[in-house]
Amino acid sequence: MNQLTDDLLNGSGPLLLLPDAVLLPEGPADGHAVVVADGSFRAVGPAEELVRTHPHLDPVRLPGHLLMPGFVDAHHHLTQSFGSALAFGEPSEIFRRVWVPLEGALDEESAYVAAKLAAFEALRGGFTTVADAGTRAGVDVEVVASAARDAGIRCVLGLVCNDADDENPSVLDRAEKHLVRYDGDPLVHPSLAVSIPEAATEATLRRTARLAAESGAVVQIHVNEHLAGVERSLVRHGLRPLEHLHSIGALGPQLLAAHATLLTPRELTLLADTGTAVSYNPVASAWKGNAVAPATAMAERGVRFGLGTDGTRGDGFRLADAAESAQRLAYGLVTGDSSCGAGWTWLEHATRGGADAVGLGARTGTVAEGLAADFLLVDVTNPELALSWDLPWELVRRGNRDQITAVFVEGRMRLWCGRPVGWDGPALVRQAVALARAAVGRAAVTRVHPTSTAARERSTAR
Repeated sequence: MNQLTDDLLNGSGPLLLLPDAVLLPEGPADGHAVVVADGSFRAVGPAEELVRTHPHLDPVRLPGHLLMPGFVDAHHHLTQSFGSALAFGEPSEIFRRVWVPLEGALDEESAYVAAKLAAFEALRGGFTTVADAGTRAGVDVEVVASAARDAGIRCVLGLVCNDADDENPSVLDRAEKHLVRYDGDPLVHPSLAVSIPEAATEATLRRTARLAAESGAVVQIHVNEHLAGVERSLVRHGLRPLEHLHSIGALGPQLLAAHATLLTPRELTLLADTGTAVSYNPVASAWKGNAVAPATAMAERGVRFGLGTDGTRGDGFRLADAAESAQRLAYGLVTGDSSCGAGWTWLEHATRGGADAVGLGARTGTVAEGLAADFLLVDVTNPELALSWDLPWELVRRGNRDQITAVFVEGRMRLWCGRPVGWDGPALVRQAVALARAAVGRAAVTRVHPTSTAARERSTAR
């Protein structure tokens, strides 16, 4: 057992951390150290060198630990946490039957608690950044921002800009204000969002793309996720959703296309040529999707992409495992590809690639001097990781949230051994249970699949 204690790490001053290894972009580096000060990595390099050049700092030795970048969740819906299990067994496009009614039933208190609960789960799973694709709850987005700040997680905060049905006539004015509202906020980064391309007018799709590009933000849009959406676009425009966005000038580095599971070879070329980013959401595909995004092909073609949970479960290691497994099952087995990108691909896109996809590549996602100190301390002395031959593969295949000792965001420890630092996690969970029952009870949720118990009874009766 390691003798590491939280009081060694929970100070306000600079830290000189000496783990067994640091996960750098080129791979694990043994005998490396980092200096953390004022929210960022001030130095990264060989431990002996950093100890020599920082004699005023007492080294904090982290035996049996790997220091690695925090995971980036490139696609989340923080205010949907009360209904995550309502998606089980359901067919596609559940947003119409589950998420829109559920979010519509949230008041300010329940929206805050739902978002903070999702942030808590994300931190427990090693995520230091989440991209929230915008809430449909009738509350100010500052409610979600406050929940993220209070939990201590970095948040790319979407503002929904749907206006196809005149539901939001002042959408562009609100979008401009949102993009400057969080100037200087260390944890909240504004973003724009459109639920699906058909939810906004062409003028708004063009204008939000320009606004985001001009401000260095991203526009989050669910694109080519379900067969029904692709078919509606073909009927309406004669083009698939991604093709339609390209035709009106909405593709580009500012666009974060969520899911992109149904892509033609031409659409892969469009993504690569325009620099458009994708959130590859493998667990969402397994739970309620029509297909698995061709992520290995994206990697080969140089398409920018990160990994997203879509609010399914907040475990970064399980997400990386799902990313590789889904590629193997959907594409690797039929082609005899035994590697499917190997472990390094999925770690890369779960961290640095994800940060790039959500517009924060210059801020986080890598253990490097000058970047935000968003990182994990992972215990590598457990049975799953101790016998190491290829650490990136092992982290993807055998890593788990219970191996995370500490989570740091912006240089501050936010989680220690699964519990938040500075606030009461179990109390939040108890509050969420009560509020969730009330919110789901008043929401007009329509489920197709029965509960597991009812399904079993029905099967037994047959």
